[in-house]
Amino acid sequence: MGGILLPAIGAILLYLFSGLRVLREYERAVYFFLGRSWGAKGPGLIYLPPLFAKMQKVSLRVVALDIPPQDVITRDNISIKVNAVLYMRVQDAVKAVIGVENYLYATSQLAQTTLRSVLGETELDELLMNREKINDILKNIIDKRTEDWGVEVSAVEVKDVDLPPEMKRAIARQAEAERERRAKVINAEGELQASEKLAQAAHIIGAEPAAIQLRYLQTVTEIASENNSTTIFPIPIDLFKGFLEAVGKRSEAATPPALPQRASGEALPQSRSDEKVKA
Repeated sequence: MGGILLPAIGAILLYLFSGLRVLREYERAVYFFLGRSWGAKGPGLIYLPPLFAKMQKVSLRVVALDIPPQDVITRDNISIKVNAVLYMRVQDAVKAVIGVENYLYATSQLAQTTLRSVLGETELDELLMNREKINDILKNIIDKRTEDWGVEVSAVEVKDVDLPPEMKRAIARQAEAERERRAKVINAEGELQASEKLAQAAHIIGAEPAAIQLRYLQTVTEIASENNSTTIFPIPIDLFKGFLEAVGKRSEAATPPALPQRASGEALPQSRSDEKVKA
């Protein structure tokens, strides 16, 4: 009797211990007893009756799912190749196991088809300039459709946009033309500001003639500072205007006043001696 009891007890203990499972903090076990789901268990130590129950582990960590390059024709009929990355996590372990056969594969296929359909309705310029907007649209569409699978999509990022060589050259020419346009606009604005300043300077110089003399002397000083062997420059007459005016005033003061001219036949006045004889 004792020889039969000990092996039986050992078999029972072995059966009980063989059903123990340890789940990590980020793991959940979808528990099936006799084929029926009994919900999710974990983390920590759980018991799984052998031969009667099974489990399927599900990780709750964020998964970076790479979307392979997709051939897309944009709305403006440009053929491009685009790849992306999708960040997702399982929110409900039971739905992720029961609602879909393989949630990773299903989410990847959904992301590929959504990427092609969304970019097919987008122009190339909008894709290149408003990539963040495209990412939000992709994220909202995929997240809404994976909600029944217990999967939450946190972000979708378009990584690379591979353009045809001729389109790259066209974009390069467009960028070069845009830079030339900006340079011409900046140059025109500089000319406008310079003309306004020159007009103000001309107005000031017209009001103060001595200012042009000072500017002339400054220019002469700048020319003389250079290592030139011979410098020929005209001397404006305005430099001597003050001197000439002073000389003219002195010459007018030194010249005696002219005698008044008399008409023909008019008698000259007699001298004082003649007046005394007559007296």
